[in-house]
Amino acid sequence: MSLQNLTLLTDLYELTMMQGYFETQENDTVVFDVFFRSNPNQNGYSIMAGLEQVIEYIKNLNFSYEDVDYLRSLGIFNEDFLQYLSGFHFSGNIYAIPEGTVVFPKEPVLKVIAPIMEAQLVETAILNIINHQSLIATKTARVVYAAQGDGIMEFGLRRAQGPDAGLYGARAAMIGGCIGTSNVLAGKLFDVPVMGTHAHSWIMSFKDEYTAFKEYARLYPDACTLLVDTYDTLKSGVPNAIRVFKEMKENGIHPKSYGIRLDSGDLAYLSKKARKMLDEAGFPDAVIAASNDLDEFLIHDLKVQGAKITSWGVGTNLITSKDCPSFGGVYKLAAIQDATGTFIPKIKISENTEKITNPGNKTIFRIYDKETGKMRADLICFADETYDTEKDLVLFDPNATWKKTKLEGGSYTMREILKPVFINGSCVYNSPNVMEIAKYCQQEKETLWDETKRLFNPHKVYVDLSQKLYDTKTKLLNNAYSKGDHES
Repeated sequence: MSLQNLTLLTDLYELTMMQGYFETQENDTVVFDVFFRSNPNQNGYSIMAGLEQVIEYIKNLNFSYEDVDYLRSLGIFNEDFLQYLSGFHFSGNIYAIPEGTVVFPKEPVLKVIAPIMEAQLVETAILNIINHQSLIATKTARVVYAAQGDGIMEFGLRRAQGPDAGLYGARAAMIGGCIGTSNVLAGKLFDVPVMGTHAHSWIMSFKDEYTAFKEYARLYPDACTLLVDTYDTLKSGVPNAIRVFKEMKENGIHPKSYGIRLDSGDLAYLSKKARKMLDEAGFPDAVIAASNDLDEFLIHDLKVQGAKITSWGVGTNLITSKDCPSFGGVYKLAAIQDATGTFIPKIKISENTEKITNPGNKTIFRIYDKETGKMRADLICFADETYDTEKDLVLFDPNATWKKTKLEGGSYTMREILKPVFINGSCVYNSPNVMEIAKYCQQEKETLWDETKRLFNPHKVYVDLSQKLYDTKTKLLNNAYSKGDHES
């Protein structure tokens, strides 16, 4: 499956539109933006993920003989167009926000500048990749926040929607803050830590629980976490685990990590009882791990209840983002280049104001408070706009323009967050490895105010428009109204 050609991973209408452009010789260079309209899970922010797979997709984008033969068999494409596809390669530019970066609604997380035939083809796959991994990375960030510094292990492979979702979901989960995954293939491909203990079937396959624990400890003395809820957690499981830990200690075996795992029952009650039993037996450093359909809300509640769990295995609810199963990223035309090389802004208008797009060839500046390093706002502007941080900067809410904030010169810093990835079809970006992205993501989250990170009713980070962009958008809307386009 790793050798699968993804060129045809597209919607049919992308190809029929391509043929339409080919037939009419309309192949102007355009700008398309990838953005999303709201954070998943009602979160205060999202995490950008999936860029490395987008890069791999673009690099390997070509129509094989088999691809062309299949398209010919559909009976809707002419031979001249199929010949064009046979020699296809991406020749445009792509800019993107690096993986692990905190991102917000309405801002372009990825921008394609290319002939419209090329830009149209790549839409579906880019959205598929970015939407999935950004969703799982964002969900993971919520779970990690709820755990308040405890380790989160990704255990969702068997419940993921297929091998790819399990594999790239694990990658995204590591970016979002997990300390390891049970997915061995993800460990191999992305060089991330793999973790796991044993199943109930291991216990049940031996004559008794003690023997099963003892044998497991013999095989894995350096990492000995025992699943204690197969028969009776407090009367059997924990006492037998303690017995094995004592024997290891008497034999001079000192594991790098050891402890118990709870997978059922009242986790708050059981963990508190188990903690007391382990401490009294002389094992205060024994880890208590937990699994069993966990999510950020249950972890939050268990923390409030004083559960003595310090390691969490989260599966189904994380790998599927069960309560919010889609990210909602879209791909919209923002500008068309004219004969002079100037990008003419384009806008999509809708009865739903949330669906009105921001026009033009744009970039994003992230604004930080100079003293604290915390994020103040994001500013979307045209790609050729520049700013002097020694001068005062006035920000305003583009939906309620009377709401304004004045940042005094010298009190803030700015960072352009869209980075070049492909220039004239050549990749100019080196992707960090997954653990480097995860470290960067942690640093990114630290620039958020605590009010934005909370699970419930988080504070909104403002995404503002430059005055020039706002004026252009207003002009396009007024022009459309005067022409009657609003009625369409």
